[in-house]
This record gives sequence, C-alpha cells and structure tokens, in this order.
Amino acid sequence: MIQSMTGYALAAIDTPHGKLGLELRSVNSRFLDLQFRIAEELRSHEPYLRERISARIARGKIDCRLSFAADGTDKSVQALGQGALEALAHLAAEVKRVFPDATPLRVADVLRWPGVIGQRSLDEEQIRSAISALCEQVMEELVAARMREGGKLAAAVRQRVNEMRRRVAETAPLIPQALAAYQEKLALRLREAIGSADDERIRTEIAAFGMKIDVDEELTRLSAHMEEVERTLDKGGAIGKRLDFLAQELNREANTLASKAASRSISDCALELKLLVEQIREQVQNME
Repeated sequence: MIQSMTGYALAAIDTPHGKLGLELRSVNSRFLDLQFRIAEELRSHEPYLRERISARIARGKIDCRLSFAADGTDKSVQALGQGALEALAHLAAEVKRVFPDATPLRVADVLRWPGVIGQRSLDEEQIRSAISALCEQVMEELVAARMREGGKLAAAVRQRVNEMRRRVAETAPLIPQALAAYQEKLALRLREAIGSADDERIRTEIAAFGMKIDVDEELTRLSAHMEEVERTLDKGGAIGKRLDFLAQELNREANTLASKAASRSISDCALELKLLVEQIREQVQNME
C-alpha cells in the first residue's frame, strides 16, 4: 500500500495514577525525522517510542507528544519532599533572624516552593504496558490515515499520467505533418538566403535541421517514463523518492519537446505536459 507522509492520530488511556495521552502528527520530509515532546516523568520511555515508530514509518517528520495528567484523587501520587521542607525551614529561620518582623510563611507559600511537592515514582511496569497499548492504537490510526491519503494521491497521479498519455496520443499523428510544413518553409527561406537553386545543398541543410527537431525519441521516453510511474504505483510501498525522480525525468523530456517544437500544436502539448508533470511532483512529494 502507498502511504502519504501527512497524518494525525490522538488517543488517551487511563492508568491507576492518571491519564496518558499520545499524539502523533506527520508531515512530509526527505527522511524520517522524529521529534518528541514527553512529560518529564516519562522521559525514559522515549527510546521505546522511537523504536516502535521507526518500525512502522519509513519517511516523514513525526511530532510525538506523550503527556501524563495525574489523577487528583490518587493521593499516592503526591508526596512531600522532606529535603526541600528542611531547606526551606532553615532559610525561613535565617530570614527571621535578620528581619524579626517578617511575616511567617503560609502553608500555601510552602507548598508552592520548588521541590516541596514531589511525585512518587510511577510503577514502571504498569506505565510501560499502558504506553505500549497506547502506542499500538495511535500507530494504527496514523498509518490508516496516511494510507487513506496515500490512496488519494496515487489516484491523482494516475489521473495526470492518463491525461499526459491522452495528450501525447492526440499530438503524435500531427508531428509528421508539422515537420513537413516546417521543412517546406525552411527550404523556401534557404533558397531566398542562398540565392541559388542548389537543391542538394538545401536538402542537406533541411535533413540536418530535421534531425535537430525530431521529437520521436522524446515521445518514446515520455511513454516509457509514464509506464514506469504506473508500474511503481502498482508496486506500492515507500515509492515517494522513486516517483519524484521519474517526475524529474518526465519534466526533462517535456522541456526538450518544447525546445524542439516545430508547430503550435506541439508547443501547446509540451506546455500542457509540463503543467501535468508539475502537478504530479506536488503529489509525489507527499508520498512516503
């Protein structure tokens, strides 16, 4: 299956100590780029998340946010930091000695002091199990979202390729007539410029120039590249870079076709092909 690099998934799960939340945002990137925003008490689980995400995602910039909201009714989560309390008491005594009339500390002031209220260690086994289940759920949702959009991108690329093939098929029969008309016009100008009726020389000049404006090779390569695009789409998987390369080759042939255009119809065809190729590039740059 084909995946887009754009997707979003969010889920939460309840634990004995609070609620875990995992959010994954995915956008396009040349490589796999993982960015983590994790609650401090869960920082040790980052390598596990990195491993799980890397196993399912090959390319894209992934923003992973793992949050933890402690349950206020779970009194086992919070604990008083004895060291911070003793240090604060010592500081308060020193202040009282220097400023005897200073207002005593209130309970609210004490509780707001950094380190006074701490978090007891969470059950690592329970947390790892919860993160594992949460990660599996969110990854399934993210991959499903990327695959849905990937299918739409693939359909859009196929549509452009079909339009390119149709446009080439309409223009190809007109090329011999356009070349003949151009050669006749060129012969007339050469006779006027040379000022003689040296038909052999004129035929030589026309033949040489005709080789320069012959577009059969470009049309053949265009067809080959379009077939390769469709074959790659049928194969599926992480094909974004391959399709981007093919789009560059299609654009190269369309540019050459435009530079060799011997008639308005061929020039118009080349311009439409370039537009369709650019639309293809916009789509494949979002594919994994």
